[in-house]
Amino acid sequence: MKQYPMFAPESPLAIDRMVSAYPFALLISAGPGMPTATPLPLLLERSASGTGTLIGHMARNNPQVDVLRNDPRALAVFQGPHGYISPSWLVDRTQAPTWNYETVHFQVEVQFHDELEATTSAISRLVAHMERGRPDAWSIADMGPRYASLAGAVIAFDARITATHAIFKLGQNERPGDRADILAGLDRTGQQALLDAMRRVAPEPAAVED
Repeated sequence: MKQYPMFAPESPLAIDRMVSAYPFALLISAGPGMPTATPLPLLLERSASGTGTLIGHMARNNPQVDVLRNDPRALAVFQGPHGYISPSWLVDRTQAPTWNYETVHFQVEVQFHDELEATTSAISRLVAHMERGRPDAWSIADMGPRYASLAGAVIAFDARITATHAIFKLGQNERPGDRADILAGLDRTGQQALLDAMRRVAPEPAAVED
């Protein structure tokens, strides 16, 4: 993915925050023939030294399992808030349309874990992440005996991150007046997540009191 210094995330923490908020990813591997891809949730964990690992699971009969066993290299793609930016929102209608977005690409090396304990650990950690803050949080223990009958059909894996590439294209190159028009357009059309992301990168100037 081509990198643009202007659109670099404001910090490594911003990358982790986006991946945590939007954990549904696309895991892509080349394989011997056509590329293969699986959409799935991935949980990012970091060691004390900052080394990153993605924790996940997929169906054992997914053809990508064999592909990754033969060549563990893959690309994990995460998509954050994004949306079309219409020139109709701008006073200056000579501007071109564009698309604002956050995306993170991790190059990874995948290792599968065949043990049921590993599958249970991976699923439990993902569930805990997704259920956090809920007043009556669910856990796999609620499934009772049914869990064991389903868990054997999936396999856990971890994916060690070897490289990170991210683009947060959030209007950093816009003129102040155009940027204000875009923020107003996003607000009118209810695109709150993208609006918040743009405000985070470059907050609106404070109003000047008379």
